[in-house]
Amino acid sequence: MVDQIQNIFNQSIGVKQMVVNDPDLLEKIDISIQRITSALKAGNKILFCGNGGSAADAQHLSAEFTGRFYLDRKPLPAEALHTNTSYLTAVANDYGYDFVYARLLEGIGKPGDVLVSLSTSGNSKNILFAMEKAKEMGILNIAFTGATGGEMKSLADILINVPSTDTPRIQESHMMIGHTICQIVEKNLV
Repeated sequence: MVDQIQNIFNQSIGVKQMVVNDPDLLEKIDISIQRITSALKAGNKILFCGNGGSAADAQHLSAEFTGRFYLDRKPLPAEALHTNTSYLTAVANDYGYDFVYARLLEGIGKPGDVLVSLSTSGNSKNILFAMEKAKEMGILNIAFTGATGGEMKSLADILINVPSTDTPRIQESHMMIGHTICQIVEKNLV
């Protein structure tokens, strides 16, 4: 059993080492930090979306911005688009689940905001529709995906594609990258 645990930990570490050793990916993370910092300084907000575990990660990262990360500071405007269950179930029922994010984005998003979409496959239809809506509205698209980027690759302004096809390892790296972004953005703003 200990061997299995070590193997899983080593796989996770291996994916993170690939991220750390990829200068192009690090540059995209740096650009994301700069763009999010600029958006927040300009009075815009950060919106997050994902499905399943990625929805939990989106909500977690949103909370890091609105609550606090390391520093005691004013809350930063961020929201996970799936947290209003009455809205989510009504729109899913009336329009279809594919439109739950795009419709809310249209209602609360504005030019200059940032949409951070998380999908390990990069092929979630509801996220693709949200990213299309973001493009129409002048909202920056930052996509967190797995190795290929999936269909999100063509819609992303910034593609942060973790070099793995293993869903749990991708999600672990998404959180590492998301926490890094939160920490540096927070430092930039305080």
